[in-house]
Formats: sequence, structure tokens, C-alpha cells
Amino acid sequence: MSPLNSIFFRNGTVVHPDYFFISGFAGIPYITYYYVFTCFVYAVTVLGNTFVMFMIYTDHCLHSPKYIAVFNLALCDLCGSTACIPQFIDTLLFKSQLISFEACLTNLYFVFFFIALQSFTLTVLSYDRCVAICFPLRYNEIVTSKLVLVIIAILWIFAGMAIFIGVIFINTLSFCKSNVIHSYFCDHGPTFRLACNDNTPSMVINWSHPLVILWFPVLFITGTYICIGRALMRIAAASERLKAMKTCTSHLILVSVFYLPICITEAMGPSMHHNTRIINMSLTTILPPVLNPIIYTLKTEEFRESIKKLYRRKKIHVTVRNK
Repeated sequence: MSPLNSIFFRNGTVVHPDYFFISGFAGIPYITYYYVFTCFVYAVTVLGNTFVMFMIYTDHCLHSPKYIAVFNLALCDLCGSTACIPQFIDTLLFKSQLISFEACLTNLYFVFFFIALQSFTLTVLSYDRCVAICFPLRYNEIVTSKLVLVIIAILWIFAGMAIFIGVIFINTLSFCKSNVIHSYFCDHGPTFRLACNDNTPSMVINWSHPLVILWFPVLFITGTYICIGRALMRIAAASERLKAMKTCTSHLILVSVFYLPICITEAMGPSMHHNTRIINMSLTTILPPVLNPIIYTLKTEEFRESIKKLYRRKKIHVTVRNK
């Protein structure tokens, strides 16, 4: 059978290819080392985010609104990496570059779904820090665990519906041109542009999704940090100002690592060379999930104290058992 079912519409029906060909990192030198790096990063990502979720779940001192959001971020990082990295390692490292149409849409859905949730969760964390610094005396009244859980549930539903609409429009397209996707996964833009019928709805989705998933969160986070900066200027004591600033450093690092590569990619749009786009997008997929648990473990005092308590309990347990 031909790689494409047909180059014509069949009685007005939609024509889908049997498979797509993922071009991946073709033409990029020394890319094998990148694969090895990716395998290592994925292993650390799984261990690190699982550890973060375990610590938050088991330590009641971490059952706070902030760490509910951190737990959600770790879960999204773990699931997002699992949706993308094993697939592109299998596709590219083992030269299995063919992916069925249905598997491609599934891959597209879950990769973008968890990218959207990562972005939204970073926004929730910025709101948490803004309230904690601007309204410290009312923080427990304004930001409650119930409120954060409700917000996260709404964001899961919203992200799921938004990405599903994009997948539905891809499913209505007919593909009678090339079936080569110039990306390392079933990326939305390179996929819908292969269609031979009207892809205007997918073009609208391709324009509106970054606006909702990327630029609105960036503007919101920028606004919260403007408010935080103004609040910090009103703190007279330099030591108190520095202490308040330290509570934001972890989040600022995560925001920079997550948004910079994807903002550059979206800002340049189709003018960016596809190999450059692939590298930038892969960094967005690979780096934030592995850095998030490391940053929160090393730079968050509550988390360090929780690890120390776990270590002391383990040490006491071993001592008692040896006696």
C-alpha cells in the first residue's frame, strides 16, 4: 500500500496517511551524544520528580497550597517527559521513524497537554508568591489548599479541552502531499501544514494556543513580579527584603528555563530553521522537568528540612532495628 491512502478525496471523505515519517534531528552533527544525554536526563527526571511527589505526599508539613502546586508541577513534568522522550528515543535512536496516524495524534495530544499544564502551574505558583509577599498577613485567608485544588482541576479540564480541539481539527484534514514531519515528535505546526485541503481552523488553533498557553501566562507572571517588586521596595529592612526575594528565586529560575526557549521559538515562527526549532523545542521538553526537582530540593528551605526529617527517621529506624 502507498504511504498515503490516496491523493484524492474519496466521495468527499477525509483521507489520512497510514503513517507519518518523523525526520527528527537529521543533518545535525554529533546528535548521538544528544541522545545519550537525553536518556540520562530522562532517568534523572523520573527519579527526581517521583522523589518530590513522595516527599510532599508523606510529609504533612508540605501539605500547603504552594506544595500542592509543586506536586502538580512534578506530576506534569513526569508525565510530559514520559509522553515525549521515550517516543523520540525509540523513533530516532533506533531508526524507527514511522508512526501511525492514530499514534501521532495521541503523541501530539499528550505532549502539548502537559506543556500547557506546566505553563499554567508556573502561573499558579507566581500567584502564590505574589500573595505571600504582597499580602503576608492575609495569605492563609486568600490562598487555601481547597482554592489551589479547584484551580488546578479547572486548568486540567481547560488544557485537556483546548488541546483536544486542536487534535480534532487535525483529524479533519486530508493529507495527500508529503508525510514527513520535520520535528522530533508529532508537532502541531509541521503536521497540519502537510494537509492538502483547507487548514484554516488548524492555523487559527496554531495562532491561538500559544496566546493562551504561553503569552497570557508570561504576561500574568510578569505582572505578579511587578507587584512583588513594588512590595519589596516598601520593606524597610534589607535583611527582610532579601529573605522575601529568596522565596521567589526557585520560581524565577523555573520560569526562565521553561519559557525562554519556547518564547524564542514562537516569536520567530516559520522563519526559524526547522533544525533550530527542533533543538529549542526539545530543550523545552527535556530541561525543565529535570531541573525543577533539583531546584526545589536545593533552594527551598521547607523541602530541605523535610529531607532532613526523613533522613533522621530513617537513621533512628535503622538504629532501633540493629539493637
